[in-house]
Amino acid sequence: MAKILNEVSRTFSEFLIIPGLTKAENVPANVDLYAPMAKFKRGSKSSFALNIPFVSASMQAVSGADLAIALARKGGLAFIYCSQSIESQAEMVARVKLHKAGFVPSDSNLRPESTLAEAVALSRKTGHSTMPVTHDGTGTGKFLGILTDKDFWEFEDNLHAPVSRSMTAKENVVFGKVGISLHEANKLLRQRKKECLPILDKNGRLQSLVFKKDYIDHIKNPYEMLDEKKRLAVGCGINTHDFKQRVPVLIEAGADVLCFDSSDGYTQFQCDAARWTRATFGKKVVIGGGNVVDAEAFRYLAQEAKVDFVKVGIGGGSICITREQKGIGRGQASALADVVAARDAYFRKTGTYVPVCSDGGLANDTQIIIALAMGADFVMMGRYFAMTTESPTPKVSIGGRLYKPYWGEGSNRARNWQRYNAESESDFKFEEGIDGYVPVVGSLSDVLGVTIAKLKSTMCNAGALTLGEFMKNAVLTRVSDQSFVEGGTSNIKTMDQEVLK
Repeated sequence: MAKILNEVSRTFSEFLIIPGLTKAENVPANVDLYAPMAKFKRGSKSSFALNIPFVSASMQAVSGADLAIALARKGGLAFIYCSQSIESQAEMVARVKLHKAGFVPSDSNLRPESTLAEAVALSRKTGHSTMPVTHDGTGTGKFLGILTDKDFWEFEDNLHAPVSRSMTAKENVVFGKVGISLHEANKLLRQRKKECLPILDKNGRLQSLVFKKDYIDHIKNPYEMLDEKKRLAVGCGINTHDFKQRVPVLIEAGADVLCFDSSDGYTQFQCDAARWTRATFGKKVVIGGGNVVDAEAFRYLAQEAKVDFVKVGIGGGSICITREQKGIGRGQASALADVVAARDAYFRKTGTYVPVCSDGGLANDTQIIIALAMGADFVMMGRYFAMTTESPTPKVSIGGRLYKPYWGEGSNRARNWQRYNAESESDFKFEEGIDGYVPVVGSLSDVLGVTIAKLKSTMCNAGALTLGEFMKNAVLTRVSDQSFVEGGTSNIKTMDQEVLK
């Protein structure tokens, strides 16, 4: 007969954290949210770590280039979805990598004979009002001048005139030379009271731009995730079907982390793909495996597949119906607790720490905090980021309120048949995800700001200044249905109730 586990499958909503001693140093300003992502040996540090413990799911409705840029600036990491062509996924990665800290390749360029009408169209397309003029209209052409929206009036000037008549010519432009440090470039901008500094090579060809606004943006985002070239970090989802073709292209485009996007990662397919990737590229890239829900599957991916981190969760996502459709999965809290125990035992036995990511089952900030307290090194979320303005889907108005389309990778809309080990799209017989809408809640920065504030406050309540201390020292208690009632408002008519009466 089948083996039956007597333990009830638990969710994060069934737990609360018992406060620990809050010492004088336990204030939010002292909390460090460093989270390891790549496995490491006892006594050493992870070769790749997050500055905040949040990553976005590899989903069409979540992780586009704009969200990846916004999340990396805050210290997290996005996983560009793999349910698209190899070329388009690589293009998204390249877009993120263009955002080098300080030195930005220009993507809005004009020729001297281009018309002002073309300049207006280009500005609207890219959203950039500063446009270098080069001899061939490329971002690396011979620099001739620069045009901004302050150089002409769109509704007054002749838009058929060439930009050469309105641009600021090179001899009147303050520029830097290749080799200048970012500090020196920003100092020059400040001294000359300029908004943009073109960087030219010895032959006078444009190489990059330095903007005043980027300096200000960096000051506001001190925890940016950057690679060794000072470019924003980005992750990519991959599958076990075309990995030999996809992985080399993504790494060439600049992907820092790869993670298998699978509803069930306890497979030989994933093990073989992970081992091939490691054998081919060595430690050049961080590799994540999953998803799993128990200790045995964790050990398989850690020992046999030799992945850097393991993703936990089957069927717990807000858009996922795997449990309903196939009867497989496990309550996210139970799954995470089992895998975390296996991770700690593996560390004690081998001296190698394999980080764990909790993916799914996170309906609110409280559950995110519980997941980290239970031992997750970082969490992956879909709906959370799909609701932000930076997610790739368009806003739609429903009943006077703004929403965004949101669908699972197991839905017919995604057609992500590779994720489910189907031989082809025609073998995609049933759905494991649904298609719906989520409300727009604001910018990623605003949403993350609230979550991080809550997390740091709770960590201080638990007497922890690091996530490692938090998971080590946290004491959790099960709660009853009556505890939920007691923890909410009682005998109070809220403003919402009054309005709806």
